[in-house]
Amino acid sequence: MSHSRSFQPLKLDVAAFAEAGAELQGEWPLAELPRLSAGAVMAADTAADPVTWQARGETRKVGGARQPWLHLGAHARLLLPCQRCLQPVAQDLEVDRWIRFVEGEEQAAEIDEESEDDVLALPRSLDLRWLLEDELILELPLVPRHEDCSPPAHLAAVPEEEEAVADKPNPFAALAALKKKPGGLGGA
Repeated sequence: MSHSRSFQPLKLDVAAFAEAGAELQGEWPLAELPRLSAGAVMAADTAADPVTWQARGETRKVGGARQPWLHLGAHARLLLPCQRCLQPVAQDLEVDRWIRFVEGEEQAAEIDEESEDDVLALPRSLDLRWLLEDELILELPLVPRHEDCSPPAHLAAVPEEEEAVADKPNPFAALAALKKKPGGLGGA
């Protein structure tokens, strides 16, 4: 779609964007999304894949009033530390979400409780990068891990060390023996 108005993703007028039925798309380097990239494994010699995104606005009639809606789509591929082997594991994150905008925080909170829709208060201008970063963070796995992997060698050796400890005599065994003897600790 071509529009006479140019919309800026870092200072988006959501109401005008929706009214125009406008679309935006682009890429942002992962480094420009610091909250998302904070847990990623970043090798100094490799550049991370950029985050690709698109946004589309529209107005919908809800309860007799026209309200702005924003569709967000994004894809990011991050290398996160596997929680089993501690090696990097690639995770694809996908966002495909509609957000409804209403006047004021109170109305947004009230509607959000009653509705299946994602609802936000309509801002003067919206930093689309910040909102997309939030949505991608919500897609992060709780426990990133490979489908099949082994723990690191220094952790794999722990069971052998535990076996060695099990072969040592229990320091409380002598007390247990005294307790069982007549006239020992437990007897009269």
